[in-house]
Amino acid sequence: MDRKNRKHVVIIGAGFAGLWAVKSLAGKKGIAVTLIDKNNYHTFLPLLYQVGAAEIEPEQIAYPIRSLLRKSRNVLYLRAEAGRIDYDEHCVLCNNQKISYDYLIVATGSRTDYFTVTGAERYAFPLKTLDDAMVLRNHILTCFERAAYIDDPARRRKLLTFVIAGGGPTGVEFAGALTELVRGPLKKDFPGIPAGDVSVVLVEGAERVLSMLSPKLSAYTADRLCRMGVDVRLGARVKEISAAGVAFGDGSFIDTETVIWTAGVSGIVPESETVVPLSPNKRIKTMNTLQLEGRPEVYVTGDLACLEEQGAPLPMIAPVAIQQGRWAAENILRQAKGADPLPFAYKDRGAMVTIGRNAAVTRIGKREFRGFVAWLIWIVIHIMNLIGFRNKLFVIVNWIWDYIFFERSVRLILPGCCDNPNGQGCLHRSSRCG
Repeated sequence: MDRKNRKHVVIIGAGFAGLWAVKSLAGKKGIAVTLIDKNNYHTFLPLLYQVGAAEIEPEQIAYPIRSLLRKSRNVLYLRAEAGRIDYDEHCVLCNNQKISYDYLIVATGSRTDYFTVTGAERYAFPLKTLDDAMVLRNHILTCFERAAYIDDPARRRKLLTFVIAGGGPTGVEFAGALTELVRGPLKKDFPGIPAGDVSVVLVEGAERVLSMLSPKLSAYTADRLCRMGVDVRLGARVKEISAAGVAFGDGSFIDTETVIWTAGVSGIVPESETVVPLSPNKRIKTMNTLQLEGRPEVYVTGDLACLEEQGAPLPMIAPVAIQQGRWAAENILRQAKGADPLPFAYKDRGAMVTIGRNAAVTRIGKREFRGFVAWLIWIVIHIMNLIGFRNKLFVIVNWIWDYIFFERSVRLILPGCCDNPNGQGCLHRSSRCG
């Protein structure tokens, strides 16, 4: 690819923001693009929880980056982790080389934020990456395998108590999916385990789940989860997580070996000698054009960008990231032609969260849906947004199979973590499985 006499755009991160920025710049005359990401695949994060709940395989929500860029002659992909950004020299340092840029889009995304809760980072299971989801799936299945050979009821109940910290979309969706897994396929796989020994607990520090939706939809969600068998505890603030379990601010305690942390995320800020303005959860504050103040050639997008609208930062969700990635690319094209960049305005098309079989909550504009209709809307939207025909096909097949037969075919404990009854050799950094 001849990159001479072209404006060089470097994009860090192949998440929703970075990938949609690439799509907008692909094939544009006078533009050369370098996409940098440590993974050679894009992950469809909205369905990540289903990997952790043994509903779909990880490759069904991941797509090779090089396949996506195969026809984009002006795009170069570099598998690397960006080490440091030198804003003054207009270059990114990675793999022991300097990559110069005319324009830079920083879309490094976010990581799990444990909010300084004692023991959370060591003992809780995050759910933010494909690796996290696979570790969690292996651990949950291993808990049942170990429980099948334990005679002590108290020890067995502790092993089969799963606490989900955080009542946002990820926490709610995982609670529903996990409950259907343990009450359905795993109940049939382990008939010797008393049903009363298995419990799924969803804890939320606020007074309602899904605070971004209306109180009516929040109440429906909590009620539906309770009817499914989830123990929903509101106003329960986690104080400490240990090998023994989880302690709350009111003095209560839950004996468990499994705490899944879905309570929040913070931005992944690339290293730099330049001090950039940050929000409390480590998001980079941007101008309304998505540019970094004082750096008109630098754009910050996705979860890392902190842009306020109507007095509050935009949420860290896929639709925001997609729109910002596209907008940053369009602004760069405007700048390359000598025009001024335009302010970004988020178009809120709604929100949706699935609870379980035949149940979801959805807001489209000002209209709200719940139950079966919302569930169908959720299915259609997610299938439409999955990348790749093969991924769409296999996810649909898995969902249909699960729906008809109440089965999940991917209940596999794969080598690498929690791959033996004693948990020896576990690669999970918390050593919770030992």
